[in-house]
Amino acid sequence: MATTFKFILVSLGFFLSFLAKTSQTVRYEPTWDSLDKRPLPDWYDDAKLGIFIHWGVFSVPSFSSEWFWYDWKARGLPGIVDFMQKNYPPDFTYPDFAPEFRAEFYSPVEWAGLFKESGAKYVVLTSKHHEGFTNWPSNYSFNWNAKDVGPDRDLVGDLADAVRDYSLKFGLYHSLFEWFNPLYKKDEASGFKTQNFVKAKTMPELYEIVRRYKPEVVWSDGDGDAPAEYWTSQEFLAWLYNDSPVKDSVVVNDRWGKNVSCHHGGFFTCSDRYNPGKLQAHKWENAMTIDRYSWGYRRNAPLSNYLSIEDLLKTFITTVSCGGNMLMNVGPTSYGRIVPIMEERLKQMGEWLTVNGDAIYGTRPWSHQNDTLTKDVWYTKKKSPSGYTVYAILLQWPKAGTLTLGAPLTTSATKVSLLGYQGKFYWKKGLTGGIEIDIPKIAWNLMPCKWAWVFKLDGISN
Repeated sequence: MATTFKFILVSLGFFLSFLAKTSQTVRYEPTWDSLDKRPLPDWYDDAKLGIFIHWGVFSVPSFSSEWFWYDWKARGLPGIVDFMQKNYPPDFTYPDFAPEFRAEFYSPVEWAGLFKESGAKYVVLTSKHHEGFTNWPSNYSFNWNAKDVGPDRDLVGDLADAVRDYSLKFGLYHSLFEWFNPLYKKDEASGFKTQNFVKAKTMPELYEIVRRYKPEVVWSDGDGDAPAEYWTSQEFLAWLYNDSPVKDSVVVNDRWGKNVSCHHGGFFTCSDRYNPGKLQAHKWENAMTIDRYSWGYRRNAPLSNYLSIEDLLKTFITTVSCGGNMLMNVGPTSYGRIVPIMEERLKQMGEWLTVNGDAIYGTRPWSHQNDTLTKDVWYTKKKSPSGYTVYAILLQWPKAGTLTLGAPLTTSATKVSLLGYQGKFYWKKGLTGGIEIDIPKIAWNLMPCKWAWVFKLDGISN
């Protein structure tokens, strides 16, 4: 009996050991062929909307754009040269702006609450832009970080805590290169055959922010036309996917070296404000700005330079319909405020999503992205107990008493409703297919939202 029991224990041990070995997470090699096989965590595709934040020393001059330093000293743009000559002494340098980056009204909790109210599911903060100034007390950026000069605080860590308290995902943007860093300039002069900047600055910073802040989005930028092999991007990503504290949940973009964008990485960004208007084979993100022309705050931007809520919703809806996420950028002031026009846009987005979020969160692209007959109608779909629910999102309310849609194929079980509205809708099959929905007269105060209306279609056969 004892021998039999011992045999059972030994056999059970071998079995459990076998299970442990076969269930181990796949190890990714530092090659694109291996890294590109990693599945994108589901949370990202379900989220649909994120908030981007461009904030740094460039927020002090708050003129032209976040490329102020480069456009002033490298390109010599006349408008910026004239601005500096009229407002600052001749010996003024760009680092002289840093003490004025004080963030005295910065309230991470207030920011996080606003982002939550916007309906966003993740937040991506600029940890370091191309100017090289780090918004955290980096061990690799002496006297050019938010602790040593300016705010005298850890801007990254404070926001990470606040964002997570609101149950949002936290991510970090990080620039690989720095315009005027001497180590980078020397590597560039060598044709990127030396890697002094990579070994002393960029990669130590990336490992530092991942270990310290555990971002679930690592949004890389600024490859400086250098190859991924120079940046050692594949080695970093293999560590990120295999051994980092966020290895199971982290997502990354595609800006990891020359000719990598739109070809390798977790989700593709391809270019700023990328919105192809048609279904893409690979998960993608539309990184765009509320300010039409700048990612950083501009003091002199007129109202016409800001996207309206109608503009934003059109961009968002078309992006989601074609399988993308939208990363909507705000540029805070140097003193730490999100200006009222941007605050209003965020709240308007949240107001719309409160009514229509079912047509956005957790959805996937349908067989059609826009309608075959009626302009400005875009589609999404979501699993339902009976198969799929299809959502028809209208950018324009029907002027006639009938909404004619060519794409949906009806069945005897088809039901039509309007998100946020309790009334019934009657329909009939179109003369050449599709569906004709009778639109009753709805009092203005009973309309579910002010912009972009969503018809929910159940029992559709395609």
